[in-house]
Amino acid sequence: MKKIMTILWLTIVCATTLNAQSKFGESPKLVVGIVVDQMRWDYLSRYYDEFTEDGFRRMIDNGYSCNNCLINYVPTVTSIGHTSVYTGASPAFHGICGNNFYIDGRKTYCTADNSVQPVGSDNKKKGCMSPRNLLSTTIGDQLRLHTDFKSKVIGVSYKDRAAILPAGHAATAAYWLDTDNLCFISSTYYMTELPDWAKKVNQQLARNKELKKVGSKVGLYPLCGTITTDMAIAALKGEQLGKNKTTDMLCVSYSQTDVIGHEYGTRGTHTDEAYMQLDKDIARLLKALDSQVGEGNYVVFLTADHGASHNYKFMQDHKIPAGKWPDPDMKDGAEDYVKQKLGNSKNVIAAELDYRYYLDRNSISEQNLDYEKVKQTIIEYLRKAPNVCFVLDYEHASETSVPSIIRDRALMGYHYRRSGDILVVPSPNHYTFGSWSSPVGTTHGEWNPYDAHIPLLFYGWRIPQGATSREVHIVDIAPTICQLLHIQQPNACVGEAIVEITK
Repeated sequence: MKKIMTILWLTIVCATTLNAQSKFGESPKLVVGIVVDQMRWDYLSRYYDEFTEDGFRRMIDNGYSCNNCLINYVPTVTSIGHTSVYTGASPAFHGICGNNFYIDGRKTYCTADNSVQPVGSDNKKKGCMSPRNLLSTTIGDQLRLHTDFKSKVIGVSYKDRAAILPAGHAATAAYWLDTDNLCFISSTYYMTELPDWAKKVNQQLARNKELKKVGSKVGLYPLCGTITTDMAIAALKGEQLGKNKTTDMLCVSYSQTDVIGHEYGTRGTHTDEAYMQLDKDIARLLKALDSQVGEGNYVVFLTADHGASHNYKFMQDHKIPAGKWPDPDMKDGAEDYVKQKLGNSKNVIAAELDYRYYLDRNSISEQNLDYEKVKQTIIEYLRKAPNVCFVLDYEHASETSVPSIIRDRALMGYHYRRSGDILVVPSPNHYTFGSWSSPVGTTHGEWNPYDAHIPLLFYGWRIPQGATSREVHIVDIAPTICQLLHIQQPNACVGEAIVEITK
């Protein structure tokens, strides 16, 4: 009996070893990354019973869910989230420090590039875009390098930054929506002319009567997600993704959920409708993948770039502490306080972006002011402000007496040439509501769980069925996918492969 058990054990070991050996060097035909802009983690459970079996539930029930995936930096905004997913790095390393940020004193939009021209329309405001402000590589870049640029990598989204930054520097193409002309465009960074399949999509958009009714406010409606799905499927078929000898990659971002959230909040008919339609669109995308690539031949991951807070008035109505954080008044108040204390005549703050204060070093120098004294005077003022938990001097954050979770996330989000000088951490559920959010809408940007806790689903090729509540991070997604593909991680990656997926 003992001999039989020994033989059985050796057989199992050998089989396992052979299975492991067979996995090495193998890879799926296609990787599809899906990022849902502003999707809170708890939306998976909130809408679970309403989701169809072919959309979100197909991935939840038959794939693997990381139920405690957190963003490990601040601020939590769109461009940073998309970049961190695909680079496995934070702003400290990849350099995308916001949708807008300053580079050496010059205000910069994250994907702006005046050295390129639009392709697909003549709209320079929408089309002069590229990934040149991105300092690190992405999954797609590493895949292209690994295969001697034989793999195809394509990004598709409503937002330019959500198509460009995920796809990376060496991408085959990126396509985003010109909302002024209601067509998908690209830039000369990638091509000189749209491919025929993309032109056909634009011709269909031009004939879409519903789209014409919506007009430039297309982002406010679930229809935008459907258009994005149409474009993604057209790219899948037009470029024959998943039918090449090497693994291809398709990066899809759904942005309508963010625009709807800013306008209508985390509760209500519009948000509900957006996720019901998104569920149908994801089901349609998965069906197209089955048909084009074959079920079991592709791997999909789905996550978010950030979450969202409940509207502060909604919270107040239910006796939960919340409020609108008065940052415009804070900036003006800080300027007056500095003038009162130091006697300067000109302003010394260049901007406040995402709770970060950028000091105007030229102005400070011209007025013969001491930079450190100016900075400490502003910090002194901000620390006295209502609904402020912490104020960090970025350059000395590691020495500051604040909880490690705040300090670590601040440092992970800090790039010394791009992130400003001072970070303010408001009280929970206290927010800056700018022009992008309505009085009943929501916003995001902070370290708290409502902004930092995001969904993370894996589905398809070699993905086990199950779930974990172990803490993982947004920067762990890229090394996990790279491990599955047996390729090197992006060159600034600080995340770790999720072993439940890769073992």
